[in-house]
Amino acid sequence: QVQLVESGGGLVQAGGSLRLSCAASGRSFSGYAMGWFRQAPEKERELVARINWSGGSTYYADSVKGRFTISRDNAQNTVYLQMDSLKPEDTAVYYCAAGLSEWRLITGRVNYWGAGTRVTVSS
Repeated sequence: QVQLVESGGGLVQAGGSLRLSCAASGRSFSGYAMGWFRQAPEKERELVARINWSGGSTYYADSVKGRFTISRDNAQNTVYLQMDSLKPEDTAVYYCAAGLSEWRLITGRVNYWGAGTRVTVSS
């Protein structure tokens, strides 16, 4: 079992920044690919960023490319999402996810989910 706890969400003005953290406990964190999903009201959950087990490979959705940065610290069992130049359309609940492979994140067949943290961007 892996437990994921997100933090760092909140209310920010457009153009501002937030840094989300996801602390993992339980089985070997470094064995998992990690991702950040988000779900806005009345929209489907979407994968916005993912990172492989070592941190050497990352992916971003086009909507956040150049503004968001995903990183991980395997020694601290934590994955981060730095969000800059935030827009009102970034408003959503952000979920941390762990997958035994990147494919599991891509297909949504996530092994473990966090409970989510809400991000609200005001215009």
